[in-house]
Amino acid sequence: MNLGDIGNIEALANGKPLDGVRILALEQMQALPYATQLLARLGATVVKVEHPKGGDLGRGSQPSMKDPQGRSVGATFLRNNLSKQSICVDLKSPEGRDLILRLAPRFDVIAENFKGGTLARMGLGYDDIRAVHPAAVYLSISGFGNTVPTPYDGWPAYAGVAEAMSGLYEWKRQPGQPPAVSPVGALGDIGTALFGVIGILAALRHRDTTGVGQYIDVAMFDAMVSFADVVVNYWSMGERPEPGQGLKMVLDGFPSGDGWFIIQVGREHEFERLATLVGHGEWITDARFATRAGWREHIDVIRSGVAQWAAAMTNIQACQALSSAGIAAGPCLSAQQVIDDPHVAARNMLVAMPRTDGVAEPVISPGNPVKMSAVADGPETRVPWLGEHTDQVLRAELGLTDEQLAELRSAGAIA
Repeated sequence: MNLGDIGNIEALANGKPLDGVRILALEQMQALPYATQLLARLGATVVKVEHPKGGDLGRGSQPSMKDPQGRSVGATFLRNNLSKQSICVDLKSPEGRDLILRLAPRFDVIAENFKGGTLARMGLGYDDIRAVHPAAVYLSISGFGNTVPTPYDGWPAYAGVAEAMSGLYEWKRQPGQPPAVSPVGALGDIGTALFGVIGILAALRHRDTTGVGQYIDVAMFDAMVSFADVVVNYWSMGERPEPGQGLKMVLDGFPSGDGWFIIQVGREHEFERLATLVGHGEWITDARFATRAGWREHIDVIRSGVAQWAAAMTNIQACQALSSAGIAAGPCLSAQQVIDDPHVAARNMLVAMPRTDGVAEPVISPGNPVKMSAVADGPETRVPWLGEHTDQVLRAELGLTDEQLAELRSAGAIA
């Protein structure tokens, strides 16, 4: 879908479930911006606070495009900041801190994802906000949290750091090889973002019934321990595979005539279906495959048989045959195949934003995966340019005059 397009248009008159909810987001990179973008898609007004010099660090990521002023806008920023406003405030300056404390009571939610303890040291932590806005819902996202002592206090963290510490990398590492870093993109960021969204929605519901705000503390490490649930759960139950050994199931990639596909078989009746489909019915009575551990031990035999069966097929054709036989399988799609996929198009799962630097092809970002029968999908608005809404927001929320704005800008407190 394009900017401005609307899916499920019949529901447009209903509004959005978070209409009227206002979020002041002191955010950067992905973990919090992804969360607030999802909340904006559900109707919340999101005002993003950025540093006057350079803004959100995500603007400096690569690849990038140029905004109308010729400034770089990186891919990380472009895919996490649709439908927001941007104001530039220097949080380290006394004037900037004062602006945030004055703005806070105008918002339902204040959210930040600085390194643990940073905003408290600036005088903008939860206690500082609560002093001027007792009903505030305040979300902190950081690598290791803000509420209990941790041996990792002060460590900077990106998604890959939290993913590695969850045990997932060592769990999946191949023998004699280094771990594959970020094998599924920024899971540590997006997973943490989703828990942050859940916390905000629950805290808003709590405030609706009690009138009381609260502090929400979400650590990326915690989120990844939750996402990598099999690591500790299986270990506690005696399953301790060596690197590369894998789980006691068929969960592997297989080649076809034009690419790869994966199969997941975890039950005996599924294995019988697989053996029959690929022309190796003898596997069903073969003692090597009598147990799930045997499937894993002799996975090379299974790989060879499946590869021979699929050699003359496309990966889509192989998966269609497997699915028709009741076997879970999926093709390994390329980026172009995802963009062209009819399911993705039908579900409005891609949003195209025109570029502003003369490149004809648009920037494509994932759409909203939350489809609701009584809520329209979209419309999206483009990402904000750096400080695009500073004057507008400060005038509307705080009644600042042109002279006051000019004075703050001259002092470097805003941009």
